[in-house]
Amino acid sequence: LIPPHALEEVARALTYGKSKYSRENWKMLEDAENRYFAAAQRHLWAIRRGETHDPESGLHHTAHAIVSMMFLYELKQ
Repeated sequence: LIPPHALEEVARALTYGKSKYSRENWKMLEDAENRYFAAAQRHLWAIRRGETHDPESGLHHTAHAIVSMMFLYELKQ
């Protein structure tokens, strides 16, 4: 039920984050809920401005936004 192209790009974004930060670092971020919400918004606004790919990672902004939202969801559990 998960769209395969989206899943692949989200996996790439997670892998990119793992190479940049430690494996479980996302759980230890100070003020994580606000920061992940803000990160998701930054990527969504970039899409709204007509950008498709994040200039730093080269990955689709949507994938980065989804990762931020996934982290928000997990923090709320």
